[in-house]
Amino acid sequence: MNIKKKKIINILLADDHPVVRKGMHGYLSGVEHINVLDEAVNGLEAVEKVKMLAPDVVLMDIDMPKMNGLEATKIIRKDYPGTRVLILSMHTSKPVVLQIIQSGAQGYVLKDAPPADIVRALESVDHGEPFFSPDINQMVLNQYLAESGAEESPTAAKLTTRERQVLAMVAQGKSNKEMASGMGVGVRTVETHRERMMTKLNIHSVAGLTKFAIANGIVNLD
Repeated sequence: MNIKKKKIINILLADDHPVVRKGMHGYLSGVEHINVLDEAVNGLEAVEKVKMLAPDVVLMDIDMPKMNGLEATKIIRKDYPGTRVLILSMHTSKPVVLQIIQSGAQGYVLKDAPPADIVRALESVDHGEPFFSPDINQMVLNQYLAESGAEESPTAAKLTTRERQVLAMVAQGKSNKEMASGMGVGVRTVETHRERMMTKLNIHSVAGLTKFAIANGIVNLD
């Protein structure tokens, strides 16, 4: 029986708390397809080590000295786009969650999340899929709903039925694989619809697509 091995994910741990780093390092080192390259104790060191090591994903805390995690994330996403960032923190307030999205981070999980969820988040982010804890994702959608109207724009009218479906599911935090399963099509087909949809809207971030979907009444929160 041929069992396909999972791709090795090279990660950098960035957290100023030694106990957190030690615990996370110990757990992740026991996961066969995750390789912890190094650790950083502040945002500035995280940026420097991304430059040196080119990790696939940085598991980033927010509250750190010298440079906080959000500032470090912005620099990493701008200067080292091949590295993705997964925020790991305890903040649950709407302003902070929105700042996390705006920083360019591909995902956010809470520090009290089950370790298996953190591994799943790392896998999703490494594959280019956004990952936000369910409660966080719903909070973001509700925030955009409160700030946006529901009247559809002329731009939204240009989307095909399939593209609208993909847009709605992107806003709901679904992965390409989950979309493909729900639509009864292949992942490649979903990727094609997604790319065409983003090109038509000229929006290329999950946060931007979510806001557009809510503003145009494409997402159903019921």
